[in-house]
Amino acid sequence: MSHPDADVAVPAAGQPVVLRGGTVLTMDDARTVLPHADVLVVDGRIAAIGPQLEVPEGTAEIDASGGIVMPGMIDTHRHMWQTAMRGYGADWTLTQYFVWYYLEHGRAFRPEDVHAGNLLSAWDALEAGVTTTVDWSHGLQSVDHAEAAADALLAVPGRFVLAYGNIQAGPWEWTADPAVQSFLRRRQDEGRLGLQLAFDVTGDPAFPEKAAFEVARELGLAVTTHAGVWGATNDEGIRLMHEHGFMAPETVYVHAATLSTDSYHRIAATGGSVSVSTESEQSAGQGYPPTWQVRRHGIPVSLSMDTSVWWSSDLFSAMRTTLGADRSREHLEAHARGETVTQVHLRAEQVVDWATRGGARALGRDDLGSLEPGKRADVVLVKNDDSPVSFPLLNPYGHIAFQAQRGDVHTVLVDGRVVKSAHRLVGADLGAVRRSVEATVEHLRSTMGEETWAQGMNPELPGEDVLDNPYTYTEYKSATTHGARGTVFDTEDLPG
Repeated sequence: MSHPDADVAVPAAGQPVVLRGGTVLTMDDARTVLPHADVLVVDGRIAAIGPQLEVPEGTAEIDASGGIVMPGMIDTHRHMWQTAMRGYGADWTLTQYFVWYYLEHGRAFRPEDVHAGNLLSAWDALEAGVTTTVDWSHGLQSVDHAEAAADALLAVPGRFVLAYGNIQAGPWEWTADPAVQSFLRRRQDEGRLGLQLAFDVTGDPAFPEKAAFEVARELGLAVTTHAGVWGATNDEGIRLMHEHGFMAPETVYVHAATLSTDSYHRIAATGGSVSVSTESEQSAGQGYPPTWQVRRHGIPVSLSMDTSVWWSSDLFSAMRTTLGADRSREHLEAHARGETVTQVHLRAEQVVDWATRGGARALGRDDLGSLEPGKRADVVLVKNDDSPVSFPLLNPYGHIAFQAQRGDVHTVLVDGRVVKSAHRLVGADLGAVRRSVEATVEHLRSTMGEETWAQGMNPELPGEDVLDNPYTYTEYKSATTHGARGTVFDTEDLPG
């Protein structure tokens, strides 16, 4: 049986579009909610918002009644190149992830495998209403891998930021490569693809990462870094960045889950933001999702899903798990004191903000993240008339955070262009994408052998040397991330 919306005409490129009669979450400064309102898109921008708008002749109309119209969601940390391995590591720990990708099999990924993963992940993001995604691409062993990653992103009509990284070499090495710098300058000049540098700071007192920060500064690129990851990165890395002047408002600190109060102060003072990947932090063990910490320090937050080797690849799941983790911690701490929480601090409205405006702030894109006249028209309509979960619509923020899912995303616009219509992606040859991904899986299975492939889904625990330091490009190790706090959620500094 065909879907009732299957024959709906898709607006032509450049055609004005109006979404009629939806509940509009503007996500403006006042977080204005407009019931039964229209959103008019002209020339790639929001032209007007309000009830019963007059529209230009030839405007395509989309019935948004009974649905929620919201800004496109923004994911600030997704390892897109790994998406061909979807679900493979469902029972991994972070250590097992490090072993599989950093030590054993990450080098087996060819440029075409990075391309396949990125292509799949890019369409995956759009289908779930994520209109901007940061590709935390630390599998770029060569410039050929980088070209493949960028080409895949440019083949999909979403917004993407390629965060260039290489886990197989020290950041001071690959950033010094003239071929890498040439790639970054050339792709930066193209203008269609945002760029960042992606590398971690181990805390080595010699601070070898300084050279990579200097390249980022020379090229005018922001740095995104996994900070506060148990067993990998810690307060010493933050201190070194700060003392050398490399903490900036555009710096994105991913996870930031095992840092001390001093580090949060440094991030807050320099205007950086934290990308929280709650499903990841809960499951892999980077540390407890730090939303209560960053909230009390006034640090801006965005959300991310990390990698679908383990977890969901949509921000509905990220919002839901983030609310659950923050509230669970609050209840657990209260119960330990013999108290009862009667009012929760983190609200549904806030996580919706983090999934939209939070990402825009992190990327320095004040033209994204909210629905306001003049802003770029990245718009999502959440509406599913075939689902009993779609009604009644009482609390739109609560509905998005707790009730909605990717299958409820009816329409997606990026820069005014309709890229998903009536629950179907527009222009996506998923058959071709599937074939390229299957070729990658077959390549990896044949390279590894069936026994190793099967063991990878439930590997034995590695030795302590891997637990100490997953970065194969440096001999530096630190014991500070192994020092336990006074209690699980204590906010005091780690013991010295």
